[in-house]
Amino acid sequence: ESENPVFKLGLACHSTAYKLEKTGRIYVPLSKKETQYRSEQEVLVPVDSADADAVTVAIGNLGPDAKKLRADNMAAKGDEDKLSIQQLEKDLRKSKDDLHKEKAVKRKLYSSLVKLATELKTTKNQVGELQDQQNYASRTWYEGGMWREPSLLPGLAAQPFDGPPTRSVRDAVSLSDLFLDLVVVTAFTRVGIAVTNRGTIDGPVLAYFALFWNIWGKESSYTTRFDSTDLSAQVESLLTCFAVLFGSLSTTAEGFGSSSSRRIMMMAAFVSILHFLLHVRIFYWFRNAMPDSVQENARKYAVFITATNFLESIVWLIGILVLPLDSPYRWIVFVLGILLGFKVPKAYLSNDFHAARSKRGVLFILLLGFLLQSVVIAASSFFDYISPTLEQYMFLGGACFLLYLIKLLYVDDSYSIDPQDHALLINQVAGFFFSVGQFVLLLSTTVLGAGLDLLTHSYLAAIASLPDNARNLVCGGFAGVIVSIALIKSMHIRRVPNNPHHQRLFLMAYGSQTIVLLGISYVSIRMCYSPDGYLSYIMKDEITMLFFLCGAAFLLLMMSWLDEGVELSLYGSATNASEYRVHPFGLWWCLKPAYEGPTVAEMAEAAPVTDQRLAQLSPLLGSSVQSLQSMRSMRNIRYNSISGDVTAQAEV
Repeated sequence: ESENPVFKLGLACHSTAYKLEKTGRIYVPLSKKETQYRSEQEVLVPVDSADADAVTVAIGNLGPDAKKLRADNMAAKGDEDKLSIQQLEKDLRKSKDDLHKEKAVKRKLYSSLVKLATELKTTKNQVGELQDQQNYASRTWYEGGMWREPSLLPGLAAQPFDGPPTRSVRDAVSLSDLFLDLVVVTAFTRVGIAVTNRGTIDGPVLAYFALFWNIWGKESSYTTRFDSTDLSAQVESLLTCFAVLFGSLSTTAEGFGSSSSRRIMMMAAFVSILHFLLHVRIFYWFRNAMPDSVQENARKYAVFITATNFLESIVWLIGILVLPLDSPYRWIVFVLGILLGFKVPKAYLSNDFHAARSKRGVLFILLLGFLLQSVVIAASSFFDYISPTLEQYMFLGGACFLLYLIKLLYVDDSYSIDPQDHALLINQVAGFFFSVGQFVLLLSTTVLGAGLDLLTHSYLAAIASLPDNARNLVCGGFAGVIVSIALIKSMHIRRVPNNPHHQRLFLMAYGSQTIVLLGISYVSIRMCYSPDGYLSYIMKDEITMLFFLCGAAFLLLMMSWLDEGVELSLYGSATNASEYRVHPFGLWWCLKPAYEGPTVAEMAEAAPVTDQRLAQLSPLLGSSVQSLQSMRSMRNIRYNSISGDVTAQAEV
């Protein structure tokens, strides 16, 4: 009776009534015939209605076939929903994996850009220094006047331990420096002759050797900080060579109470007065330097060196003029003079680190060359009368091979150690022990050379038994050489990777090197005092002992390359290894850097804090900051598996 089609359909289907509240659309059932044959559509279909705020809808009893079809449709719909959820979960996992890969790539790219920006900034800051160094290296020695004012070497840092040094473009060792090295090595070999004559090491030998070492250190300290090409520095260097040469002639006398020891004091006093006058001139020139500048540090350094040289000269003059030759306190004069003449590493003013490192290497190689020459000279006196046999050739070859292995064991760390990890640039305590190791190395090498001279004489003279003094000097000198080289290497900071497995490999390599070193050192020391058992077989003659020492040195050399072999097997090259070996590792308590610069990884982590980080590092990358901001945007997708709600949120 009503004109409402919904009402009529409800009466026709004999259904019960349901209420839809304010849906905006009215849902009506299909007829019984239509419902039976529809499987892809809902049983209820929407019909538009303008006044459907609240309407009663008849949903009929559709019969068993329609109900079954409806249940089947609902089950099919549920299966489709499950498949959709599984596909969505699969897509979600794939999206997360892609996002992680994209994040890793972007982080690596960002770290590379930070490193590039840092290098650009460093290069920009060093352009002026490099230009000054190039001008200094290419100028003539008389430019600015033959007797000109003192000047600092270009490229020195404003403060000691102020960061990694810049490599100089000038020659690390000049010809004048090389001539002084030859004179000092001559003095070392003269001390070796005194050791050969006495067959042992006593107080005067140690004192004389330390004095020559101090004089070389004074000259090296000056030439690695100031211009040494003017006439004032050249004259001072020449006078120092004269003093060292004349003093070396008096090293063979025994005891501190001889006239030879007084001449040694005169040599030391003369050199200290020369350096006193030289640094007074430097202080006068830099007296009006600006605060917190390199010139101000040069002035402080000149004051320090002037004071120590003045006190040292006073001590030597007291020993020369006041104390008589038979005074029992003359040894105190030598001790005080040596302590005052010792140079503290990087006191007040930094030096040319690369030049100082090269000078030490050149001095050691020259000493090895002089020792080899002395062995050949000792053998030549025998070969003038007899023709050398094959065994004698083997003996001389063994002596040369031993010195060559020692040369390979000693490394100047020019490439294997980063400058900021070097002992001289860590702090003054590490630099002090590094210098002590250098002194012990040179002294032990000189003692080894003296023992090789005695060993050559006894072997070629066909002495029935091996002399005790030759055995003690050779074995003791060899033990001192390998221990001092190990001490020098251990004063550097080593770096191991963060990977625990790789880190254990490097630590095992360092531990194996230490065990082998201690074992060979113990055997060498035992050979000096109590060669019994299997050691008596080694010490039965000269050539057997020499070949045993060569084998021990060769084994040490192979073990010293063990950490490099591990690095090569893991990373393939030193360039790749530097990206992984980042964790500092030191054996001694004093290996704490005075300067700790930020690593590339730390800079990469700190870079996202501010959007202008790269622009601050280098103006050349300022235009790429905006693109990097978009690269850092990542999506964080969360999935709720219970309710089936999937949400995606973009975080920038």
